[in-house]
Amino acid sequence: MSEAVAFAATDKAGRYRELVPQVASLVDGEPDLVANLANASAAIAACVPAASWVGFYVRRGDELVLGPFQGKVACVRIALGRGVCGTAAAERRTVIVADVEQFPGHIACDSGSRSEIVVPIVRGERVVAVLDLDSYDLAAFDDTDAAGLGEVAAVLGGLAW
Repeated sequence: MSEAVAFAATDKAGRYRELVPQVASLVDGEPDLVANLANASAAIAACVPAASWVGFYVRRGDELVLGPFQGKVACVRIALGRGVCGTAAAERRTVIVADVEQFPGHIACDSGSRSEIVVPIVRGERVVAVLDLDSYDLAAFDDTDAAGLGEVAAVLGGLAW
């Protein structure tokens, strides 16, 4: 297991290309899910300077429950289909929100949050969690983030849930 992450690339796509193998290395051989998600959230936060919050919501029945994260205190439980996280989980798709004030039913855990991206983590056919990033900047996330974070989610989907 690697115990540090580093990024040499200055462009967003390059940083994600560096992030994915580092996350894979962090979780390699470690069976504890909480430890793996905690390290993954720290690595992602180091990779994505626009993010004010990086974390996971783990599926428990028909709701998502707060998991490891980097950032301010967060909402603990989110129903499937509610808010950006619940929508991404229920619809099994990445949701990019350029302006959270324009997203119907947005859940404001941090009133300073302006944009968000949520990527479902799938194991087999089931959404087991979502990866959630917030930013204090409008339109902070785009398709490059979706692709890079999607690769991270694929690595994490291979963990024992």
